[in-house]
Amino acid sequence: MFHLQSLELLHWDYCQRVTMPLDGAIITIAGPNGSGKTTLLDAMRTLLGLECSGGRTYKTYARHANAETAWLRALVDNRPRGRQNSSRPFASSLLYADQVTLACRIERHGGDWQRRYVMVDGVQSIEELAARGDKDWLGIEAWKRRLEAAGLTRAIGRVLALEQGQTDRLCELSPKELLRLVFEVFGDQEVLDRYDQARSHQQQLLKEVEQATHELSHTQAQLSDLANRVNSYQQYQLRLKERERLATEVLPVLQWAEARQRTAQNLRELHRQRLFASSDKRQMAAKRAELHALFQATEAAKARLLELETQRKQARAAFDANREAERPMELLAKREEELKALAAVETDAAELTQRLEALSTQQHGLRESYTRTNDQARKAQAAMEALSGQRLPPPPAEVTRFRRALDEAGIAHHVLADCVDIADEAWRAAAEGFLRPSRWVVVLAHAGDEGRAYGLASKERYRHYVVADAENAPAVAPRDSLLAALKINAKIPGWLLRQLASIRCVKDTEAGARAGGEWITQDAYYRDGRGGRSLWVEPRDYQFGASALDSRRASLEKELARYDLELSRIAKEQAEAERQLKDAQRAAQGHKAAQELSERAAEFAEGRARLPALKQARIEASARMSALDAEHDRALTQSTRSERDYEAAQGSLKASEENVLRVLREHEGRRQDLALAAKASREARAAFPASWVQPARIQALREEFENAKQAEIAARHVQAELDNGLANGTWETDPQVQERHARMHVSVLEQSGQLDDRRASNEMARIAAFNARERYIDVLRATVRRYKKNVAELGELAGVLAQADLPHLDNDDMVLAQAGLQVRFNFDGKGEVGLNDGEASGGQQVLKSLILLVGLMKDDDSPGGFVFIDEPFAHLDVRNIQLVGHFLRSTRAQYLLTTPITHNVEVFEPSEITLVTSKKPRGERWAPPIAVLARRPEKSVYG
Repeated sequence: MFHLQSLELLHWDYCQRVTMPLDGAIITIAGPNGSGKTTLLDAMRTLLGLECSGGRTYKTYARHANAETAWLRALVDNRPRGRQNSSRPFASSLLYADQVTLACRIERHGGDWQRRYVMVDGVQSIEELAARGDKDWLGIEAWKRRLEAAGLTRAIGRVLALEQGQTDRLCELSPKELLRLVFEVFGDQEVLDRYDQARSHQQQLLKEVEQATHELSHTQAQLSDLANRVNSYQQYQLRLKERERLATEVLPVLQWAEARQRTAQNLRELHRQRLFASSDKRQMAAKRAELHALFQATEAAKARLLELETQRKQARAAFDANREAERPMELLAKREEELKALAAVETDAAELTQRLEALSTQQHGLRESYTRTNDQARKAQAAMEALSGQRLPPPPAEVTRFRRALDEAGIAHHVLADCVDIADEAWRAAAEGFLRPSRWVVVLAHAGDEGRAYGLASKERYRHYVVADAENAPAVAPRDSLLAALKINAKIPGWLLRQLASIRCVKDTEAGARAGGEWITQDAYYRDGRGGRSLWVEPRDYQFGASALDSRRASLEKELARYDLELSRIAKEQAEAERQLKDAQRAAQGHKAAQELSERAAEFAEGRARLPALKQARIEASARMSALDAEHDRALTQSTRSERDYEAAQGSLKASEENVLRVLREHEGRRQDLALAAKASREARAAFPASWVQPARIQALREEFENAKQAEIAARHVQAELDNGLANGTWETDPQVQERHARMHVSVLEQSGQLDDRRASNEMARIAAFNARERYIDVLRATVRRYKKNVAELGELAGVLAQADLPHLDNDDMVLAQAGLQVRFNFDGKGEVGLNDGEASGGQQVLKSLILLVGLMKDDDSPGGFVFIDEPFAHLDVRNIQLVGHFLRSTRAQYLLTTPITHNVEVFEPSEITLVTSKKPRGERWAPPIAVLARRPEKSVYG
């Protein structure tokens, strides 16, 4: 490796232009803190293409100078070292002079800084270098390769990049890192490169195999996807062909065959109907004869009915005459009986008075009965008149009053009676009885009116419920429930709906007892959880539906008729009681009943004599009238039946005639339609290919599809599959996919062959890597032995027992990756310490790192090299400073050390050249020049 001889800085940090000699084994850079010691080391690091310390960069130093260009120039030794036939360090760059100039130019370009490098034979100044063309200048990567070829390896670069206070960092490396660093410095680069190349080649081939495998898998996946798409395309084409076949052949042929079959069947049916029509014509003659016989029977029944009506009138007149003749005799006999009863008591004043009182009491009772019955008749008549013009039975007055109050308040509502009707009249009594307590429940249209409605109900003392929470009846009520017997056209309370749905309609109480639960019978016997009771309501009190109005009217009419009969009976009894009372009053006034009996004895006797004959005549007339009435009724029934039979026979004959005419018209129309259908069938058959209409072909289609309807369904199904697939993107419609699948299949075969070739190449590369690794291991063992020897020799120079343990090496990447170099030190016989085990003092840490560091640079065949050590004597006492200085002088490397200005002059004892830096005065642009103290060496350690 080469040595540094001089360094020149131009516009670097706060150095205007300074040149300093470096032609010594140990160069110390001294100065106070912040005077630029590390700046000089960073200048040399930048010149050698290394990173600056402390996170700084060359741009930082270039900006401080505030110039357009900054220069770093060094003169280095290019003489062969070690063996006589050794080459010059920069021979690979075609530089053969004893001295080589290295330079770095830093220029501002558009606000940023760029660095370029150049190396030339001999000594050339900055001005001469500035005149060189751009083609001579190198970038950072090319520069690093040139210096690496001259001996500045990446491992040495790592050592040179150690920052201030990190001199002991080498002893902090792990055994694996130290082994790698040693091999990078000492190892046979060609062997290392071959091993790295073989390993990289194998890894690259392995990656290629993996990538080819992945690509093959990807291509196979694409091939599979294309295969699916090809299958989808083929299925799509099959569906299209199936749709075309169904539309052009199957459906038309089956429809034609079915139409032809229907036409033939209709022809047979038409022939059968024509035969039936002929039979109907023959039957019509018999019907005409039967109609004539029925006409004669009807006329005879009418004549007999007229004759019986005449006889009935005569019998009624005879009965009325006999009755009129009997009535005076009957009244005369009754008058005689009354006089006899009065004559029996008229002699006794007390009995007469008692009879007067009894008759007076009877008269008063009959008058009260008449008044009471008459009042009831008037009420019934008023109720009947109230029903006139009504659609529903009228509500009570209190309901009418409360509803009027709700209407005036603007509260929409309805009552239960307005919206419920009876769907099954058989269950009216049950429904009327159960709903009677709820018929005047008020249902509000809007829940928001609840508060106001409650206020009005409280004010009016309304005794029925006011409900805001209502529901519509379900569309389908539970079977056999009371709810199923009702028709509900508006909302009603939910609790009532649920109760109606839960009540079962049963035939009788026995069936209800067997069924259990809640039930009701047709006559309104109801059973719930509390027991059973009757809910019967009189028909005059029915309320629900228009039929309730008819029931009320019919009930009232019956009541009025009963009241009329009762009033007639009471009036007759009143007349008799009035007559008897007058007779008794006359007897009390002196009129004698016995006298009247004697005076009218002949009249009463004649009446008694004639009354039996007259009564018998009336009875006979009544019997004859009754017999004629019964015979008249039978004749009327017979006449009505005969007339009905005649009308039915007449209607039947007329219907038969019309049916025959209609059949004839239809027969002719159907015959013409069938003729047209047969013609159309022949034309359709002519349009089909002959093979389509072969019986075997049609039978095969029927076995496949059964009929045209099923074929139409299949066609719709195929069309739906096509439409859905196109809408969802599941069908493949591009015909190019088959060609792409074929090309992809060929590509898969080619990639499979290439993968086999790569696998074979990978196996060969694995064997080559195995062989290269064996050679690498041999060189590694030799390198470790060499470094072990260097560490041991440097330890003797430092008065330290240093020993490196050979690692376990095997031809396996895993073993090599885990291999490490263990180095043990023994200071002053106090026991062994490792690399970074925390057992060594600060000075011992520095010595360990320097031994490891210089051991990397110690080469008996090619001595030399240089090291930057920033403040190696920091935190060391006088004794350790002497030990470190003695060790540095003992080696053959070049050292650039930094140290602050200190009272301990021992730090300058090993230095041949001392560079003294100073701080930049406040307000000045440039720092003071660097002072140089040189010691005349007794003998050049590398010269």
